[in-house]
Amino acid sequence: MANDGRTEKATPKKRKDERKKGNIFQSKEVLTVFTLLALTFALKTLAPFGFEYIKDTVKFYFGRMPDYSNLSVNDTRRIFIDVLVRMLILFLPLAIVASVTAVLITFAQTRMNISREQIKFKISRINILNGFKNLFSLRSAVELLKSILKIAIIGYILYDKITANLNFFFKLIDSDITEALYFVANTVVSILFSICIIMLLFSILDYIYQWWSYERRIMMTKEEIKTEHKQTEGDPLVKGRIRERQRAMANLRMMQKVPEADFVVRNPTHYAVAIKYDPKDEKHKAPVVVAKGQGYVALKIIKVAEENKVVVTENKPLARALYKSVKVGSEIPPKFYQAVAEILVFVYNLKKRERLYEAKK
Repeated sequence: MANDGRTEKATPKKRKDERKKGNIFQSKEVLTVFTLLALTFALKTLAPFGFEYIKDTVKFYFGRMPDYSNLSVNDTRRIFIDVLVRMLILFLPLAIVASVTAVLITFAQTRMNISREQIKFKISRINILNGFKNLFSLRSAVELLKSILKIAIIGYILYDKITANLNFFFKLIDSDITEALYFVANTVVSILFSICIIMLLFSILDYIYQWWSYERRIMMTKEEIKTEHKQTEGDPLVKGRIRERQRAMANLRMMQKVPEADFVVRNPTHYAVAIKYDPKDEKHKAPVVVAKGQGYVALKIIKVAEENKVVVTENKPLARALYKSVKVGSEIPPKFYQAVAEILVFVYNLKKRERLYEAKK
């Protein structure tokens, strides 16, 4: 809890791990009230069928009373099984409704979470000391208080309904059996609806409490968050070293491309961009930036270019614009065509004069 340093909200990874373990919040009160509501509606809907079924059963057995004067053990067993089957048929729809409702509400609360961790055997679950501690925990006290409140609420509703209809119950002695059954059934359904309405309000409060309790249980310490971040994202120091090495390798590969460039445009030491144009290149139809850098990297590009007799020219606006708008390995945009073409013409003429000079020598 918050007292042992758990002051931070659970991270998405923590929540996901808890779900895998089956540690999710759900309200048993919500499950109970919706199951009770479904049973109440089912009972009200199926009541006419149930009464007719019971009436037919009673008529069937009372009509055969003369045949039961001398019953054998086998006859008794057969009658018992027949009655049992009839009772199962009568209550099976209610059992199905309750089961389906319970499954659906559970899946709705848990978002269809199925965890194998909860069905694994763990010796800690049968630890007497832990059980004794849980018996006197805050959670147990809250559950006890909830149970007392539920019993009190249900007891009050039963008392109020019975006392309100007490005179009618006495009159049932002289009434028809069918009429009496209908009255009792309607009273039971009315009581169930009253209980459901009160329990629905109770379940909303319980759902809020379960959510609050769950959020407190999965809270994390700052150290746990740091550890989780290292496990998922990696150690910042290690990641920094990896990025540094990657940059170094990228710069090395970039520097190896500088001698292949046609020229380097600089500004004069802050920015440097190496350009290459090959008319025979099928992949690139325009000049390509083969290297670029700022500060120390710019000076390194200029140095490598000069060592390999690559023309270095100064054009501050062009160098800055190319550095900011073109990635290494990409073609220059059309807006730079004219400026780059002028430099390329100058470079080609310069190289042509150098070849003529070398030939005369």
